[in-house]
Amino acid sequence: MADETTATHGITVQIVTPAGEVYNESGIDIAVVNTQGGQVGIMAKHVPMLAALTIDELIVKRGNDQESLAVNGGIAEFSNDTLTVVADSAETSDVIDVSRAESAKERAEARLAHAQDDNNDAELRRARIALMRAVNRIHVAALKSGR
Repeated sequence: MADETTATHGITVQIVTPAGEVYNESGIDIAVVNTQGGQVGIMAKHVPMLAALTIDELIVKRGNDQESLAVNGGIAEFSNDTLTVVADSAETSDVIDVSRAESAKERAEARLAHAQDDNNDAELRRARIALMRAVNRIHVAALKSGR
């Protein structure tokens, strides 16, 4: 059980990928994750949970500050006022290379069209995932720049 100090000072959010730790902050008021079952807001003393994540934005809020991260699938586990996300990949908005993400989007769109023409279901699925990842990265980067 979390002690009173943790409860009054928010939650800890940790995001790890195969490449290493991407994010680790304490004192977060709320984290909003997009799961396969829908969007979930997590605050101190939230019930323990384990959920599969979608390719989408993860939002962390502390006071008047809000930060968005591009999370590309994975799982979220919450217990003892700590949210741990193990993601396939994740990036904070300030490290996203928008031109690289836009190039990835164009490549994914071309792969998608080619897979549709060939009726290749496996390639169609991979192209859709690549497109969703690229669009997610572009979306999160745009939030940081105010576009």
